[in-house]
Amino acid sequence: MKRIALINDLSGLGKCSLTAAIPVISAMGLQACPLPTAVLSAQTGFEGYYFDDYTDRMNRITDHWDEMKMTFDGIASGYLGNAGQIENLLYFLDKFHGADTIFLADPVMGDNGKRIKSFSQELLQTMRKLTKKADVITPNLTEMCLLSGADYETLFAHSVDEDYLSRIAEMARKLFAGAERLQTIIVTGIVTRKAEEEYIGNLVVPASDNRYSYFETAYNGRSFSGTGDLFASVVIGALVKGQSAEAAVQLAMKFLQPAIEDAMREKVPRDHGVCFEKYLKFLLVEK
Repeated sequence: MKRIALINDLSGLGKCSLTAAIPVISAMGLQACPLPTAVLSAQTGFEGYYFDDYTDRMNRITDHWDEMKMTFDGIASGYLGNAGQIENLLYFLDKFHGADTIFLADPVMGDNGKRIKSFSQELLQTMRKLTKKADVITPNLTEMCLLSGADYETLFAHSVDEDYLSRIAEMARKLFAGAERLQTIIVTGIVTRKAEEEYIGNLVVPASDNRYSYFETAYNGRSFSGTGDLFASVVIGALVKGQSAEAAVQLAMKFLQPAIEDAMREKVPRDHGVCFEKYLKFLLVEK
């Protein structure tokens, strides 16, 4: 059985991070191997959560797996709360990111033009270093702008223009410069408007040529905890199973859309995440 190392935090409530990734990877017929960066009673959108930082313990797990001579077909990283955790992940990659191992980095640093609470210039610089070592990255528009040094407001001002997607693709391609293995950039959560209707989509930009692919669905204006983790987990699972980036994105969207619709219909609070469990069946039948 192929296995994927999942480097992320473990939040008891919120259906995000490892509690989102593990069931997805397992449903896809792959072994999920979690390496926690922290343990939380609930994701940080909740008030008064308990937080146990694992930064100083991450390398102990890495060293033990190395002693066991473990290998991984895939590696996926999500939220990393400080530069030290990113450095620990770089240490992990030195040991386990082989020629046949796919590493997907979700560079969690912000959204909708706003930065996360733990953002710092040190975090940004180490995140840039990390993404240079990835095979695939899944930034949203805010994170892509941070990584490339572009201004988010300037880019978003063109969101109604016909060449908006081309502008995003051109900006994304700048991230290929100096990258060691980066082959695909998937820019997530792009909101566009057509005839008074809003849509949200994901842009797949390959390093191999100047083309790009875009996949969208109707946008309901709501966001929920964990959808980025679920999306990235489906993508890395599909890539490890030999599917293309385009097919992986389409599968992730097929899986997430009804889960989000259920959460809206049931009026689930944003911080509690989406109703994805019964839609894991969409992942079971995929090769």
